[in-house]
Amino acid sequence: MKLLKDVQDVKNKEICCNACGKKIKVEHGILKEDVFNAEKEWGYFSQKDLQVHTFNICEKCYNKMVSNFVIPVEISSKREVM
Repeated sequence: MKLLKDVQDVKNKEICCNACGKKIKVEHGILKEDVFNAEKEWGYFSQKDLQVHTFNICEKCYNKMVSNFVIPVEISSKREVM
C-alpha cells in the first residue's frame, strides 16, 4: 500500500492497516482515525538492496507492536499542529 504523503492520497485511496487489515475510516477525504505511516529505502549490505517498503498501521496495531520493544519508543509533545 502506498504511503500517505498528502491529502490527495487520502481522497483517492482506500486506507487499510497492513497488520490487521482493518479499513481506516475516511469521510469526505479526511482521515477520521490516525495511522502510523512508514517508508524504508533499503540500501546496500541488506537482503533488500534498493527496495522501498511502505506500510500503514492502525493505532491498535502500533500499540501492540511497540509494546514488544526492548527499548521503548521516545515520546515528546508538540504545542501546535501545522
